[in-house]
Amino acid sequence: MSLNAAAYIAETFRSGVQSISEGQREAARTLGLSQFDTMRFIIVPQAIKIVIPALGNEFISLIKDSSLVSAISAPEITYWAQAMNAQYYVVWTPYLTVAVLYLILTLSASRLMKLWERKMA
Repeated sequence: MSLNAAAYIAETFRSGVQSISEGQREAARTLGLSQFDTMRFIIVPQAIKIVIPALGNEFISLIKDSSLVSAISAPEITYWAQAMNAQYYVVWTPYLTVAVLYLILTLSASRLMKLWERKMA
């Protein structure tokens, strides 16, 4: 999962950097900035503003997709709900708890991303 998410995030950053116009780079070269300083002070700050929504969506998607890891028996929230179901024969309580936990995680991540977007606007 982490390699898949890393690939999407890298592609998001690449597209954000490429979306900045070539005129910005030319202006930085005219001012005498090095390639590193151009990326650091001009390109990356503008690209971050562009990629924040996509990064937020990827982060929330990663939280929701983590439940799929239980299919390969990795100890994760859904896995522990299945274990409680098997051991105590309690079906609804663990799964409702898992649903509430995922709801809290995704809503809080969504709010944080919305605040970050407003701050960067």
